[in-house]
Amino acid sequence: MTARATKPEHPETGLDSLAASRRDFLKSASAAAGSLALSITAPGIALAVPGGSVRISKERLNTLAAKFYAVFNEGNILPASFADKYAARHDVELRRIVTFTRIPETGERIKVSGLLAVPAGARGAVPVLSWQHGTILSFDQVPSNLLRLADETYELRDNVDSIETLFNIQRFAGNGYAVVAADYVGKGPYRNGRSEAYAVKGATVQCCLGILKAGLLELRKLGLRQSSLFLNGWSQGALNTQWLKQELQRRGIKVRAAATESPFNNLAESFHYWANPRAYLPASESSYPMPPAWITPCMIVLLGSYRRYYGLNDLFKTAIKPQYQAFAEKYWSDYSLEGEIAKSIPPAGDFLSDGFFERFTNDTNSKLMRRLGDNGTTFWDYDSPIKFYYGLADEALPPRLVQPAVAAGGHFAGGVPVKGASHRGTFLASLYGESTVLNGSPTAFDWFNTLA
Repeated sequence: MTARATKPEHPETGLDSLAASRRDFLKSASAAAGSLALSITAPGIALAVPGGSVRISKERLNTLAAKFYAVFNEGNILPASFADKYAARHDVELRRIVTFTRIPETGERIKVSGLLAVPAGARGAVPVLSWQHGTILSFDQVPSNLLRLADETYELRDNVDSIETLFNIQRFAGNGYAVVAADYVGKGPYRNGRSEAYAVKGATVQCCLGILKAGLLELRKLGLRQSSLFLNGWSQGALNTQWLKQELQRRGIKVRAAATESPFNNLAESFHYWANPRAYLPASESSYPMPPAWITPCMIVLLGSYRRYYGLNDLFKTAIKPQYQAFAEKYWSDYSLEGEIAKSIPPAGDFLSDGFFERFTNDTNSKLMRRLGDNGTTFWDYDSPIKFYYGLADEALPPRLVQPAVAAGGHFAGGVPVKGASHRGTFLASLYGESTVLNGSPTAFDWFNTLA
């Protein structure tokens, strides 16, 4: 283990503090009628899935990371070769963790899963990273399914496996951190036909809190304890990371630092941008990349999630043009774009009802916009360091939608513009980029190391 693992434990970030915060919160929750009663999962119900751990050698981790580094290095904004300085120094043990969570929006109690990755041979105190993955347009491309690597012949595939989680495991768990990652509601092996809760705040926060608690309990069973707690997330996961950080801050639970990549802070504005990007880009940015075709499926998943979890039952009929409603219902049911259907994806700019963002169109549409506004994360005064990594050529999120959160976040907030970076390039650079592409800033990994 590194010197990091032998540092004294921060008592305010320990497991007992997390449980105590839950007790304090529950005492006051009954007074908050109508609020999102986000309680951390009760102690003692974290379950490690039978079968134990899967050990991945550092050599295999480095080989896999190098392979997919080339895939994520869009526009060649980083050096072509995977440098030795990025290598993992420890083998890693992977475990699927399972717990139960309650969805505040509906009151349902469900089983959820996640992943715990621990450096092999770790002893004593280790820094803990809570990793929140980005949007996956499938049901099982989740962190815990990296246990497929138990089969030495299994070949990871982009858009089938959670490659972004692989990078975090190689970079962090392979160098001394314990990594905890939620699969999210409606994802993974315990989905049981449930719709996901995409950008649904209460369900997401509750799930991430529950998996974090389950991961910390599992660490204790392994004879380990956390020193510092760090948060990291990309894209949808960056939004989730901000929600998680803000909720932990409300509860007085210490987070040493947080990093977000391509963070969707203002959901209402981001949704508008997807539908009408030219409304956000000045004429001088006429060459800025437009949102890709996968934005329309994201819009469908967002609308479907808000219909399901906020009770907006007629949302597809009120928000989507009639000619695209059948496509939306089909995609929401199976997330499939195989065969000829991939050629008929509606254009995002023509997908929503006429006048959706300009005038009153329907009460349900107005309720959606209010929900999106309520769920934004832009205006928050952070009490510990947080960095926002944003690409200067991000096809899904222009810089001007990120920067207000940096301005509003207080002296702990900092923005890291990533030169020439696409959506994927921004994420990759946050873990493996040189300071020249990160505007003089360190990677999230190097930054966390200075604080651990």
